[in-house]
Amino acid sequence: MAETRTPATTDPPPAPSSGHDATTPAAPASPSLQTAGPLRRNLRFQALWIGSTSSTLGVAVADIAYPLLILMITGSPAKAGLFAAVQTIGALAAGLPAGSLADRYDPRSIVLVAETCRVVVTVAVVLALVTGRLSLPLLLAAAALLGIGYAACGAARLLLLRSVVPAAQLTAALTQDQVRTNGAGIAGPALGGALYSVRALAHAVPFVFTAAAFAIAMVTTAFLPRRAMDQPRDDHPQDEDQPPAAAGQGGMLAGVRVLWGQPMLRASVILIMIVNTLGAGLDLVIIVLLHHQSVPSAQIGIILGVGSAGGIAGIGFVKVLHRLRPGVMLLAVCLNFTVVVALLAVPFGRWWVAGLLFTAMLGIPAIQVAVDILIIRQAPAAQRGRVIAALMTLIGLGMPAGLVGCGLLLQYVPAQAATLTLAAVLAAGVAYSATKREMRHAPWPVSRSLTKRPQQEPSS
Repeated sequence: MAETRTPATTDPPPAPSSGHDATTPAAPASPSLQTAGPLRRNLRFQALWIGSTSSTLGVAVADIAYPLLILMITGSPAKAGLFAAVQTIGALAAGLPAGSLADRYDPRSIVLVAETCRVVVTVAVVLALVTGRLSLPLLLAAAALLGIGYAACGAARLLLLRSVVPAAQLTAALTQDQVRTNGAGIAGPALGGALYSVRALAHAVPFVFTAAAFAIAMVTTAFLPRRAMDQPRDDHPQDEDQPPAAAGQGGMLAGVRVLWGQPMLRASVILIMIVNTLGAGLDLVIIVLLHHQSVPSAQIGIILGVGSAGGIAGIGFVKVLHRLRPGVMLLAVCLNFTVVVALLAVPFGRWWVAGLLFTAMLGIPAIQVAVDILIIRQAPAAQRGRVIAALMTLIGLGMPAGLVGCGLLLQYVPAQAATLTLAAVLAAGVAYSATKREMRHAPWPVSRSLTKRPQQEPSS
């Protein structure tokens, strides 16, 4: 599943670095977790982290290899965009059911089944490619199945992370997990381009690598206990006037109601939907842009990986950006992204593109932290999987149209004209969202733990 270079989030965001309410709430740990030593000695977390890193790296490699393969087979950017669109449709169709499953059943079992299916699908692509039987319909079927697997892993892996780490160590765990995401984003595209340039096995080497990466994730997940905890997941005490939330309460659409019922969250989700729709095909635009400049595939991967380096560097800007109101911060990051897309049309060479991608990603960690503060930690624990899945589904609703649209746009107009068209529509979307009062004036929420804990006056 392509990780779009837009202000959306699908992986667990890092928590703020200091302060009591900066710690992202975690599920109540079992007694063994409560007495755990340093995080590096938490074998459950390390096994989960290794598997997640391997899976994310495999996805990053595949996200470069599949478009290059389809361009080689068909010569059509539109068909390359169709693959990504089908993959996204699969993820969207499975998103809400996957969130409901994550709330009701063991997250470890869900991740294990999903990774196993991704191994089988990728091996089938390798065999078809090596034997000369690969076709576009087969690739589109694989795209749909890989999208479903991506959705199934999303909410379940986030809940699984919170179940194997004590609350006191969750901030460090989420920070390390953010390094996983951006590290794979740096290494994956460069590795994908380099592996695809290997002509052995009919260019199947990157897909062999991806299958092995999914297999490692499957094996490490199998080593986790079936249940990392036996107690109900609840990160914060329930309000006195609210009954405890049940896993089945609200049905599959409970997460959608949580997001759509609050004006600030609704406006934020709509803005991210607009940006994601138009930015979904940005990687494809960049690949075609650089391909027309005769940039080698290995260097294309490196250039795309530079954006993830900006995501790591952007961690240092989280505190600065969070001095703004949440809606204003989101508008600022989206505006920066819009300007970057417009500047991609300026033909200053491959490293100009790399620098722009680095700049575009600087604000993404602040958005990811804001999602954790505004949405994830405020959600009832028994409904958290559905809230996460609803967020992923809503912000991705327009992505299939954006992917196909970018492919068609590239089919009929030069890549520079395509980037300017995207930038113009993005600017209109940001301008429209800036007219919403709730975006400009909504404050940060007050932590429940802070509101419930009486303050102690310092003794004289």
